Amino acid sequence: MFFSIAELVTQANHYPNVAELMIATEMEMTGRSRQQILSLMDKNLTVMENSIAEGVAGVRSVTGLTGGDAPRLNAYIEGGEFYSGKTLLQAVRNAIAVNEVNAKMGLICATPTAGSAGVVAGVLVAVREQLGLTRQQQLEFLFTAGAFGLVIANNASISGAEGGCQAEVGSAAAMAAAALVTAKNGTPHQAAHACAITIKNMMGLICDPVAGLVEVPCVKRNALGSSQAMVSADMALAGIESVIPPDEVIAAMYQVGRQMPTIFKETAEGGLAVTPTAQRLQKEILEKQK
Repeated sequence: MFFSIAELVTQANHYPNVAELMIATEMEMTGRSRQQILSLMDKNLTVMENSIAEGVAGVRSVTGLTGGDAPRLNAYIEGGEFYSGKTLLQAVRNAIAVNEVNAKMGLICATPTAGSAGVVAGVLVAVREQLGLTRQQQLEFLFTAGAFGLVIANNASISGAEGGCQAEVGSAAAMAAAALVTAKNGTPHQAAHACAITIKNMMGLICDPVAGLVEVPCVKRNALGSSQAMVSADMALAGIESVIPPDEVIAAMYQVGRQMPTIFKETAEGGLAVTPTAQRLQKEILEKQK
């Protein structure tokens, strides 16, 4: 069992990879067999794949606030005229797709939360063909993400209501960044710094859902998180490190979350949620529900 990123990195050196450390930790914590744990993660991966496919095909949310952006971006990618790299845009498309499915009350895999479910799934499905990842390696990607997420959850937060969106999309992006590094044979040390770089760049991100719904700006923040994860992973793989150690970065995120005003923590009382347009949309949604 590990309680910090430093311990995770140290202990991972005694295993084939971070994923195997996480599997051993899961066995210890839950009492489940290795095969049971692998089967459960394989089921999670299938849910992720299905939600991406459904979202890219096109869905609309129950309220009508969101939906249709994943197929729009998919068409833009197919057009071939874009600034960003194709894989990065595919990750963004996938992340949007998952959260549009979530907004229509479809089945998604909370990773680590429903509001941030698009990030890890999005980047994994985007890179697996490029890297030629086997099913087993894709599961290892998810276990690696889970290992870093476990430390973040235990030492800071993964809850928007507790720590703002930095704790949700920020944590998801940090988990994805770490897993991306190891998927390309980066070291646990490099993965830790990808995690830290991501949190540093998303620190202070507020949670301000319009009408209190996990739609606006949540869907597009998953797009931001997936792109940040890929940039952070590339930086870490290039040898760039966070000047502030990963565990201190996570501690700082926790402190920022504690000091963040309540209006910026999923209460829909600040930020975008109180703009004139948001207030109008909220009124329209409430009237439809009467």
